[in-house]
Amino acid sequence: MHLNKYYFINKFNPDHIKKLDKNISIIYRNYKSSHDLNLIIKIRDFCKKQSRNFYLANNVKLALKCNLNGAYIPSFNKDLKHLNYKIKPDFSIIGSAHNLKEIRIKEAQNVSKIFISSIFKFEKNYLGFYKFKNLSKNTKKKVIALGGINKNNFKKISLLNIDGFAGIGYFER
Repeated sequence: MHLNKYYFINKFNPDHIKKLDKNISIIYRNYKSSHDLNLIIKIRDFCKKQSRNFYLANNVKLALKCNLNGAYIPSFNKDLKHLNYKIKPDFSIIGSAHNLKEIRIKEAQNVSKIFISSIFKFEKNYLGFYKFKNLSKNTKKKVIALGGINKNNFKKISLLNIDGFAGIGYFER
């Protein structure tokens, strides 16, 4: 079973990323109001050399301007203005949701994949395995498992009808 893999980063550490499998996509999460354009270009060029996909979180317009592979829209972003932008065919918009209402918002935002969380991580949006499975049946979009995935519970996600998984800790070990 081939699963797409997405690694959320807050800081750019090229030495660490070089050690990862080439098929792991990078999502840069910088939720500050201003973005360091030079850093985004640096990460983009690094990912291109490594044949990796690179997504920018929460700024579709800047991701398009920088010619990235796509943009990631977090669950708290309910904006639809990106639907007015001219999107290139090879540009992907992906987004996260924690419940059915947010899944419907992501569908309205026309994302290609929905990251549903949290499957294993015990936080305020913790779903657990069975709630995750039931919630993921409520969309025809491709589903990505997010939250608390590690080497111990990795085999469990093969029981789900998902396109991939995402996280931070899984890739930092």
